[in-house]
Amino acid sequence: MPGENVKDILRKYGAKIESEVNSYSESGRYSSSYETFRGETSREYSTYERWVNSLGNIVHVRPSKSDENKLRKFIDSAHLSIEPWQAISLSVMSFLVIFLLGLFISVAVVLINNGDLATFPILFFFLVTAFSLFLFSFLNSYPERIARKWRLKASSQMVLAILYIVVYMRHTSNLEKAIQFASEHLQYPLALDFKKIFYDVEIGKYPTIKESLDNYLEGWRDYSTEFIEGFHLIESSLFEPDESRRISTLEKGLQVVLDGVYEKMLKFSHSVRSPLTNVYMLGVVLPTLGLALIPLASAMIGGILTYVHVFLLFNLLVPFMVYYLTDKVLSMRPGGYGETNLLEMNPLYSKYKSQAPYRKAFLLAFPLFIISIIPLLFQFTPIPESLGIPRDFTFSEIGLSFLGSGEVFEFVTTAMGVRGPFGLGALLLGMFFPLSIAVFFSVAYKGKTKELIVERDKTKELEAEFNNSLFQLGNRLGNGVPPELVFGKVSESNKSLRTGEFFSRVNYNIRQMGMSVEGAIFDKNRGALRIFPSNLIATSMRVLIESSKKGLKIAAVSLMSISEYVKNLDKITMRLKDLLAEIISDMKSNMTFLAPLLSGIVIGLAAMITSILGLLNLGDLADASNLGTLTNLLSIFQYKDMIPPYFLQISIGIYLIEVIFILTSTLVTIDSGEDRLERINKIGINLSRGMGLYFVVALISIIALSLLSVFVLGNLLG
Repeated sequence: MPGENVKDILRKYGAKIESEVNSYSESGRYSSSYETFRGETSREYSTYERWVNSLGNIVHVRPSKSDENKLRKFIDSAHLSIEPWQAISLSVMSFLVIFLLGLFISVAVVLINNGDLATFPILFFFLVTAFSLFLFSFLNSYPERIARKWRLKASSQMVLAILYIVVYMRHTSNLEKAIQFASEHLQYPLALDFKKIFYDVEIGKYPTIKESLDNYLEGWRDYSTEFIEGFHLIESSLFEPDESRRISTLEKGLQVVLDGVYEKMLKFSHSVRSPLTNVYMLGVVLPTLGLALIPLASAMIGGILTYVHVFLLFNLLVPFMVYYLTDKVLSMRPGGYGETNLLEMNPLYSKYKSQAPYRKAFLLAFPLFIISIIPLLFQFTPIPESLGIPRDFTFSEIGLSFLGSGEVFEFVTTAMGVRGPFGLGALLLGMFFPLSIAVFFSVAYKGKTKELIVERDKTKELEAEFNNSLFQLGNRLGNGVPPELVFGKVSESNKSLRTGEFFSRVNYNIRQMGMSVEGAIFDKNRGALRIFPSNLIATSMRVLIESSKKGLKIAAVSLMSISEYVKNLDKITMRLKDLLAEIISDMKSNMTFLAPLLSGIVIGLAAMITSILGLLNLGDLADASNLGTLTNLLSIFQYKDMIPPYFLQISIGIYLIEVIFILTSTLVTIDSGEDRLERINKIGINLSRGMGLYFVVALISIIALSLLSVFVLGNLLG
């Protein structure tokens, strides 16, 4: 019967469809094509995922229901292929492995020393325990950090996403097609979020795009209500019967997002001043001033405070505190502002990825490093004997008697072994240690980015002129000139401008190379965008190509809309830069001027204190009757237990380098968002300025204050 045949067909194909649906559920939460796409775009987190899927499976620690729901939210937001219990298990396993390893090493040290508990490495065990606790806390919150980083990157693209959708829906009132258009032309990570909206429908999680979109927008409720409002206005435009009201509603959606971004950045610019001031005072000023007391403190407390403690404090704990505080500041920064350019498309990108600048920097820095360790080489290696020279010299022997009668390196022998170097010559040579590190990174970073920054400046100049050119393009298209011809006409009227170069390049590719408009702009080998990599230009040209398929009038209106959008965004950007200019300028001057200046003076003071205590402990102290009862007071200072200024200077130099790295990255992110090229270039520049000033000030301070102590005490001691 016909009815039975229909049933058989339904049963046959229904079973086939059901098996295909089941294949989705068996393979995981997403389809295989989505897993492939996600794997290609989220390489940044693959290492963490591998650790979670290995160590995280050794023990099964089940979190509470509330913790599991919270972790699930973060994991889904960042598109991680892990389970909440695995993330918890990784943090527990990491804590146990590090803690037990530290405990076994500490016990082994005691056993090696015949069970003497006095040899138990308390400091080492404390540091290992603290590190294991920190690692537990860090890994436990890592999914949240990834989700926050993902959301900040995605939110910096949300204005562009709304623009794509609005421009598309101006000529085609279809929300699904508009979201698809945006997902194809947006960059990672928001492109992945938009594609997931479709994949959730594909795997049957939601029956319609509308429901999938509403669920996705719900995740932004605590972070960006203007993004949700903008999308709801776009959705409501679908039900407007009047064309003019539909267009007005779409434009209102874009304006809501722009206003929301501006208001959030305005609040951020006002609230960030106090945290940044705290960062500078607690992380730079107070530690630097505290260094001036370390030489006296180490001499008073009988060797309890050593250069190892100074290194741990100033090169590990204080930089970690500065990083933690700046990370809190950056977590306050809203998204939607500060996009990076298309760095990978630049023809000079190979120089950015090249290792040649590092090799050149190493050749320049290595001789400075060798100079800095000459005191250690003379004292602890057989080099002096092989060369037939003594391990140390007096200043008189090398013709510098005005610097005193002390030794150049001045190592002293104590019951605990050889200590030092305490000499002025060793301190001066040691200054080349942090200088070598600064030279390495400064030369390498500036070499990697110097030419790219010049091209970036040209691109910024082009972007500044591009708004007017967009208006011209729109007018020409509105007059009926096809896209293949419009670039030549606009380039003729902008010959003396940077935009003229861009449009003439596109025109050349079209006329001489026979390329399409899309190829003339976006081709990987010959496209004009390869020479002028810019998100703004790429966005405008994408919209031009897509809208011109619907007609020249529609393309003209679309370009006019982008021109208005660019003008509004420029106003917001300039206003925000004005608000942040004072903060950024203050922090930059503190980082590259005040901090190196204070540090250089402190090193000079440390050298003077060491010189004074050294002169007073040369054996003439008992005979110096003109010092009176001061001799009894000075007896509390143990010169041989002091921290050698050589190591103190190295610690403070490394500390300055770390602070410049951290604060420069923070200021670039506050000002420009996630911008790798700008960050690396600024670190190179600030290192050369800050460490150059530190080297000069420290050199002058050390020599001047040491000479002062020699002359004054020389006269006092007769």
